[in-house]
Amino acid sequence: QVRLVESGGGLVQTGGSLRLSCAASGATFNNYIMGWFRQAPGDDREFVGHIFWSGGSPYLIESVEGRFTISRDTAKNTVFLQMNSLKPEDTAVYYCAARLMTRGWDAAYWGQGTRVTVSS
Repeated sequence: QVRLVESGGGLVQTGGSLRLSCAASGATFNNYIMGWFRQAPGDDREFVGHIFWSGGSPYLIESVEGRFTISRDTAKNTVFLQMNSLKPEDTAVYYCAARLMTRGWDAAYWGQGTRVTVSS
């Protein structure tokens, strides 16, 4: 079974940076897409971006593009979300997700989440 464990969240001031990690295990991820989602209090879970495990450029939603980047270290089975120039509206619980290329996010595996709080 696939297991995803996020880490790296915390409290940071506006303009600061955090790097979130997602440690993946339980599968060979060559055929997977790794995603980052976030959920703010009272809001639905929001897609942030994704990267193909096998390679290629990451995709980020417009509201974070230029501030956030996604990368992965395949040797360590770890995906990263580098967050720079953080804003209070980035405050949320951030989740790592993994899905087969042949399936949608509704069939994804999920981590437990890591909390990011950006203070003003």
